[in-house]
Amino acid sequence: MKKNIAIIMGGYSSEYEISLKSGNMVYNTLDKNKYNAYRIHIFKDKWVFVNDMKEEFPIDKNDFSVLVNETKITFDCVFNAIHGSPGEDGYMQGYFELLNMPQTSCSMYQAALTFNKRDLLSTLKPYGIKTAQSYYLNFGDTINENAIVAKVGLPCFVKANKAGSSFGISKVYKKEDLKAAIEHSFKEDNEIIIEQFLDGVEVSVGVISYKGETKVLPITEIVSENDFFDYQAKYEGKSQEITPARISDDYAKKVRKEAKKIYEVLGMNGFSRSEFIFKDDEPYLLEMNTVPGLTKESILPQQAAEAGISMQDLFDNAIGEALKE
Repeated sequence: MKKNIAIIMGGYSSEYEISLKSGNMVYNTLDKNKYNAYRIHIFKDKWVFVNDMKEEFPIDKNDFSVLVNETKITFDCVFNAIHGSPGEDGYMQGYFELLNMPQTSCSMYQAALTFNKRDLLSTLKPYGIKTAQSYYLNFGDTINENAIVAKVGLPCFVKANKAGSSFGISKVYKKEDLKAAIEHSFKEDNEIIIEQFLDGVEVSVGVISYKGETKVLPITEIVSENDFFDYQAKYEGKSQEITPARISDDYAKKVRKEAKKIYEVLGMNGFSRSEFIFKDDEPYLLEMNTVPGLTKESILPQQAAEAGISMQDLFDNAIGEALKE
């Protein structure tokens, strides 16, 4: 009997358009002989099932069901394709845990922790994971440019603490430009992180739960045409994403080990993609994404393909792992 799969997409953040692309990729890729797939749009003003005729049917939030032509549809599993809030920060995970409904991403605590860059890096430091020097600011704090420069140096990155797809991020070269960059980041989040610039090779490492085991995917090297790996570089072709990465066997071994260690230390499951920069021959962690992009252009599917895993197998495995949990 075919399983009913709810593919949740959209979300409340600036990343909703990318999420819709990821969700539609999952919808179009899943084996229709094996699954009944349903596109569920999650927005602040509505949660709706959208059929192929683009008709909308409201979701009953009491049990995450939907009434279609007087037939109640319930779901065996949720495929989470929401980048950003509320799909990547723990809210949807907590909701589905309360409903006892399997879902493909990590659990509530891991999602909340990894979505908060400051908390993630602080948690991992005692385990020997290397990170850039950083300076934290909350909205309303006094901005002391001299203290910031003394801590992280110039150039530096000013980032929204809880945002993805490079929203709310600036590279700052001059002390006088810090204030404008900080204001830009505060448009995305009320917490920001200012980080030391690490000048080195940037790589992205996917780690997934695959057939019951932790699997590190082939490494991708990020070469941006822009000043850094920003939104244009990620989604508008202004970068080269080279898989496998053009790094030494020693570098590859080190970063694979770190990525797997982080995944297992955090008790992760589902998809993850961690970003690192090499400094002094060592990988430094930048961040971790737990609902990475799933379009054809996205890094994780590229890595899976290099490992001989088709997109259909990648998505099918994610559902199988969730149902086993």
